Amino acid sequence: MPDRRRLGAEKRAAKRRKLKKRRAKRALFLMAELLVLAILGGTAYVMVKYDKFQTIAFGDDDIKQNEGVQKEGYMTMALFGGDSREGALEEGAHADTIILVSINNATKEVRLASVYRDTLTEQVDGKMQKANYAYFAGGPKDAVNMLNKNFDLDISNYVTVDFKALADVVDLLGGIEVDVTDKEAAEVNNYIDETGSVAGKKANHLTSGGRQMLDGVQAVTYARIRHNVGGDFKRTERQRIVITKVAEKAKTTDLATINKIIDKVFPQISTSFSLSDLIGLASGALDYEMGDTSGFPMEAVNGSVKGIGSVVIPVGVAENVQELHAFLYPDEEPKEPSETVEKIAAQIEGLTGITRDELEKSPDSIVRSSHGAAKE
Repeated sequence: MPDRRRLGAEKRAAKRRKLKKRRAKRALFLMAELLVLAILGGTAYVMVKYDKFQTIAFGDDDIKQNEGVQKEGYMTMALFGGDSREGALEEGAHADTIILVSINNATKEVRLASVYRDTLTEQVDGKMQKANYAYFAGGPKDAVNMLNKNFDLDISNYVTVDFKALADVVDLLGGIEVDVTDKEAAEVNNYIDETGSVAGKKANHLTSGGRQMLDGVQAVTYARIRHNVGGDFKRTERQRIVITKVAEKAKTTDLATINKIIDKVFPQISTSFSLSDLIGLASGALDYEMGDTSGFPMEAVNGSVKGIGSVVIPVGVAENVQELHAFLYPDEEPKEPSETVEKIAAQIEGLTGITRDELEKSPDSIVRSSHGAAKE
């Protein structure tokens, strides 16, 4: 009898497990259907709301690339963070944030590499200047051409987001959770009133460091601080953390909130992407996964150049470009830097005296970019 009762109990348990598994499958199918609807909804939003963007269409000859740099299997775009008090995102605006975005077409992995804004680069007119000078002097076209020229990239499109737009997105998402050090909290409080004033939002000071749910003004201020908390190197790392947190939370947000974000934020975005390009990106948005992040130069020293001021100098320009490609395009066969990059490398080394040998001569002076997934 005990065996019969045990056998009956096992059959009932197996039946319950089967029913539970069937329900789980139904739930998975339901989730898949909802994801499809979300994708279709996202595509429809782009079609209907595209005219809200500030769009700049590049002509066929506007964007230049070094010879032989085209990437197979990847799309690379430039993401700029504009600092505009008037909402204009063309030339004359300061691009405080410069981020290279690579998307693996097969795996949908997205990698981010910040270009330090003070990085010494050759501009489109052949003059040496800081990286962020290109956007100020010639808008997104010159900025994209500067990135292609100095780093052997094949960027053809960009997106510029005004920093006020980032504050709006974070607020509409209900905030993002970030670990903040005590020093970072103090610096946030030093600058948060200015951010709030420009963004037209209330500035809520942080009471301490630690795990924080940051609102829009707090998140933007956290992403922009640099004095006393690691300079531009840590600043760009914080920017990538904020972007990653926003992207993660947006993927789980309901369509009504996404619609509010689009209505509020699209007018604060400038892009060269066509409507068809954006529909293609939107249709695969839920497949994208945030991968590793890094900064460029990978190895650098802080220095000063007459007529330019304080700059970030790559230690071995050509080698840094190769390391950047290895990071952005891990599935690509390594290539030698182009002739253009080699010439720029020779110019920078001649101007500054900084070469790869510097790594051996004074290793303590080298600042190395941190690699990671921008997750905590």
